[in-house]
Amino acid sequence: MEEKQYVIDALSINESWRVFRIMAEFVEGIETLSDVNNAVTIFGSARVKPDDIYYQKTENLTRLLVQNGFSVITGGGGGIMEAANKGAGEAGGKSVGMNIQLPFEQKPNSYANINIHYKYFFIRKVMFVKYAVAYVILPGGFGTMDELFEALTLIQTKKIKSFPLILMGSNYWNGLLDWLKKTMLAEGKISPADLDLIQVVDEPEEVVKLIKKYIII
Repeated sequence: MEEKQYVIDALSINESWRVFRIMAEFVEGIETLSDVNNAVTIFGSARVKPDDIYYQKTENLTRLLVQNGFSVITGGGGGIMEAANKGAGEAGGKSVGMNIQLPFEQKPNSYANINIHYKYFFIRKVMFVKYAVAYVILPGGFGTMDELFEALTLIQTKKIKSFPLILMGSNYWNGLLDWLKKTMLAEGKISPADLDLIQVVDEPEEVVKLIKKYIII
């Protein structure tokens, strides 16, 4: 019985210390990002290669964003994230990589000039939202969808101030949008105003123009 109680007490202590680790990640993130202003957060697949059209468009996009006074934040990994950090860094802007510790796939790219490493997904997600004036979401997988729908939910429920949610690449996103309209909207699971939160464009210049329409620097 005493041995069992000892194990329970040890687990309780570990849980208590986890709170301090969580606090430390929040503090580090806030301190690191305190000088990052007018940041556009870019999401997309880590599996995209440099010869992919979306990699190249992302590079061009973040160069344009920096030239127009914006900073860039990504998840710090490869693919779209790498392209975004590369374009922003080479344009002389603040290029933030917020890397997450994963057992596979996610490795920090070498182009971010401001780096943060997270253990906890939820802390990184808070930081994405806290410092973004817009989200630009390129073709991606589950993680990309997660960030998109979390932001939609937070804006829809008025837990955060609304900001532009831009899907880049109509060919990729049209199937999802059709399902949202023909299934979710048609069955009354969402309202027409909810769909208005999403905007779809294809070219980097359109993205920058759209963001500048809402964000005055």
